[in-house]
Amino acid sequence: MIRVITIFLLFIGINSQAQEINWMSMNEALEAQEKEPKKIFMDAYTVWCGPCKMLDKNTFTNDDVIEFVNENYYPVKFNAEGPEEIDFKGQVFKNPQYDPEKKGRNSSHQLARALKITGYPSLVFFDEEAKLLAPIPGYRTPQQLELYLKLFAKDEYKKMTSKEAFAEYQENFEGSFK
Repeated sequence: MIRVITIFLLFIGINSQAQEINWMSMNEALEAQEKEPKKIFMDAYTVWCGPCKMLDKNTFTNDDVIEFVNENYYPVKFNAEGPEEIDFKGQVFKNPQYDPEKKGRNSSHQLARALKITGYPSLVFFDEEAKLLAPIPGYRTPQQLELYLKLFAKDEYKKMTSKEAFAEYQENFEGSFK
């Protein structure tokens, strides 16, 4: 009887676990993209960044965000001040000034500089060939992020030829994320 209860409780525990974004490294995403082309969505964060932690807590735990990101993108978690070595477009990007002893701010990763990331968090979108589409700086709620996730996933950005066109898209966008 105890065995049946244990199995039952284990089954409930497994099924009640929250769904999560299937984060990967940039190297893993680039490798996956070679096998099956898909856009990349990157969360460029730092360990000391308060809004980055809010994004993790409030936005990346939203069921609608999780489902949409996992379905439409290779999601990448990138510490923009971390030591990761990234092979991107035939060039190796590092953080030679990274100091593992430092608490708080560290030196900026070469890839963060190459992508012109100027603030954290930055949400960076790449097309199916890993070409940079846009870095979007700042914290976003699930509803605010939805606009960008769908803009790039559905190739709506290709219709944006001016600031006015984007403003019109933004004004007419009807979100569905809760």
